[in-house]
Amino acid sequence: MRKYLFNGAIISAAIGLWTTIQASRKGPRDWRVPLMWVNAAISLALAIGAVLDESREASERESRSVEARKGR
Repeated sequence: MRKYLFNGAIISAAIGLWTTIQASRKGPRDWRVPLMWVNAAISLALAIGAVLDESREASERESRSVEARKGR
């Protein structure tokens, strides 16, 4: 859970989501509102995907490191 909370991409996507919420509440209702929500959702999905990918790569590096130490 910590890897999600302290990741810069997640924090940036959360700030963007907050901005979208505020703009939806206080701004005019026109064709840009759905586009803002789509943008916020895509940004959040990409950020979560990046964290998952980084986590997967780190665990693979760790397992290769453990295997290398056992092979010595």
